[in-house]
Parts: sequence; structure tokens; C-alpha cells
Amino acid sequence: MDPRRTDSGKTPWRLAALAASLVLWMQPGLAAEDAPGRTVEELLAYAREHNPDLRVRRLDALALHERVGPASALPDPRFQVELMDFNNAMTPGKSASLLPGSVGTTRYRAIQALPFPGKRGLRGEVAEALAGQADTAHDTARLELEGKIKVAFARHFQAVGQMRILSETLQLVDALERLVVNRYSVGLVPQQDAVRAQSESTSLKVDLVESQRRRREAAATLNALLPRAADAPLAEPVRLMVPPSSRTLAQLYAQAREISPDLSRERLGVSAAEKTKDLVYLNRYPDFGLALTNNRPRSDMIGPETWDLMVEVNIPLQQSSRRAQEREAGYRLEAARERVAAAEARLNGRLGETLAGFNASVDKARLLRDTLLPQARATLDSAQAGYESGRVNFNTLIEAERQILRTRLALLDAEVEASVRQAELEQLAGAPL
Repeated sequence: MDPRRTDSGKTPWRLAALAASLVLWMQPGLAAEDAPGRTVEELLAYAREHNPDLRVRRLDALALHERVGPASALPDPRFQVELMDFNNAMTPGKSASLLPGSVGTTRYRAIQALPFPGKRGLRGEVAEALAGQADTAHDTARLELEGKIKVAFARHFQAVGQMRILSETLQLVDALERLVVNRYSVGLVPQQDAVRAQSESTSLKVDLVESQRRRREAAATLNALLPRAADAPLAEPVRLMVPPSSRTLAQLYAQAREISPDLSRERLGVSAAEKTKDLVYLNRYPDFGLALTNNRPRSDMIGPETWDLMVEVNIPLQQSSRRAQEREAGYRLEAARERVAAAEARLNGRLGETLAGFNASVDKARLLRDTLLPQARATLDSAQAGYESGRVNFNTLIEAERQILRTRLALLDAEVEASVRQAELEQLAGAPL
């Protein structure tokens, strides 16, 4: 009998059950590993491909581009059939008829309207400018979505970082609690120290529960932007966006003036207003129409087949309405130019405000990382050594632990705030810094 088998002969089944359990246990890890969210670049690529709002803007832009050709095209020609003497009064013995060829004379006429030279081209240019505005609207929506994703990713990173810091601090406090309990059991420290350690541990657990709530909320916000189900798994973020090199306000503003879709939209509005004004002034001149007519008598006895050519011109007599339209076009052009100036001033102000916040967050993070955090760690190490030797009390040790916790959380907040400001700068500038 095989010693590896039990009396019931169920060893293979138990091994299979164990293997199945291992597979089920490993699946969440595999799902989390395959899920997006490790870096913000992964999320941006996913959103560009799957976000329906961007597809809507893209389709709207394509639809407006299809208007450019028809706007500059000639109107459709018209065709007429005219039945002359359809009651055949001039043809004795013939009754009335509505059939071509069975009346006195049938006239076949083709008519083509011809706008004054230059009008068709201007209409096409106006339509092209409006289509360009739709393109910039798509770019604006894309930048806005990317900015929201970058901010949501930073908040998710912040919540995960807070959980990690609180968990590490809780492990430290648990170790301190065990040390205090051991020393209390031999009468080296008062009971108050043990109670204080337990209270600190409970407080950290409450903060940890709150940080878990913030992480779930941040993940739901991030999934909604992608879009995915609110509870879809996200990989744990590994890093924030790479900080840009130092940039001045003048450099950022110069970049934004070149590529900002908001400014491009307003400039295209000026172009459309200029072309519209030119088109309105061209309405002072008449449009034309050409007509070619083929006259076909019912028989040669009535007369031969002939051709007629007609030219028609509309007469622009309503000068008061045209002058009002011209003034309207002029006002709209001035308003479009003022919108550009207002957008530039607004952009410069927002860039200055956001850049100031970004620089302040970067400086704060550097001070916390390079100065205050090493000091807090040294204070904690000194307090631990002093408590073990009996030179300091437990309150000093707990305060040192709290100081390093506050410093680490403040450093995380400063780094996240800098990343949020960077996302806002990139949205305003129109491209990554």
C-alpha cells in the first residue's frame, strides 16, 4: 500500500482541492497586477481610447469638417418643364394634354444660380474656421479629462500612501506596546504607559479606517473618469508624475500662447468673424443666374426647335438691412478680438497663481524631506533609546512617534499638492511640461 495515501484513498482529491484553493487565492493578485493604475501614463492611455466624451467631441469635429465642402459648393441646378398651349387651342382637333410632346410647344429649361465671385470661397473659409473650433473643443475636452485623471491619480496615490504610513506607524506602536507591557509586567513602568500605548494604537486604527475610506473614494473617482465600474480593481500607484524642470511664468505663458486650445478656439473665432464680415460686404454685389431653354414644338407645322439663353441678376435694393448686417458683422469681429485678449489675460493670471502654488509645494516638500524628516527620525531614535534606558518617559516617546507621523504625512501631502498643481499647469499650458 502506498504510504502517501490515506486509508480512505482521498489524497489526490485533497491535493486537487489545495491546488484549487491556491489558484483562487492567487487570482485577486493577478487581477490587481493586470489592472491599470500603476502610473498615470497607463490611465491616460486607457482614457484616450475608451472615454465616450472624447469620442463624442471627435465625432462632432468630424461632422463639422464635412460642412466645409458643401459650404463652398454651387447650389443645385433646377430643371423646369413648361407646357405651352397644353389645351391645344392652336391645333384644331386636338384635346388638352399634360404630356410633353402632345402640346403646342414643350420647353425644357435648366437653371443654375451663380453667387458673386468670392462668396463661395468665403463661405468655405467660415465653415473651415468653425470646424477648427470643433477641433480645439476636442483638444480642450481631452486636456480637461487628462487634468482630472492626473488629479484623481494623485489623490489615489495620497490615500494609498497614507494607508502605508499609518500601517507602518501602527506596527511601530504595536512593538512599543509589547515593550511597555513586558516592562509593566516586571514593574519597571506604570500602568499608565500601557494604557497610553493601547490608546495610541486604537487611534491609529481609526485613522487607518478613514484612510481606507478615502482610498475607496479616490479609486471610484478615478474609475469614473476612465470610465470603468466604480469598484473595478486598480493597481497600487508606484509614483507620482515626474516633476518638470524649473520654468518661469514667461516661459509657460509663451508655450500656452502657442498651443493652448482655448486660445486657439478664440483666434479661430476671430478668423471666422473676419471672413463673415467680408462675406457680408460682398452681399452688396448681386448674384447671378443662368438658364438654358430648349423649345420643342409638337410638329414642324408649328415652328422649328429653338434654344433660349437667360441671364438673371438679383438687385440689392434693401440697403438699410445690408448696412445693419455690416454693422453687426463689425461688432462681432470686435467682440471676437476682445475675447482673445480676455482669454490671454485670464490664462496669464491662472498660470501665475498655479505656478506660485506649485513652487511653494515643491519648496515645502524639499524642506520636509531634507530637514524636518531626518530630525524627526533622529528624535524618535533618541527617545526609544532613552525610554529603554529609563532616561525619558513614555509620553516623550509617543510624542516623537507622533512627530514623525505628522512629518511623513505632511511630506506626502506636499508632494501630492505639487503633483496636482503640475497637472493644472499642464492643462493650462496645453501640453506636458
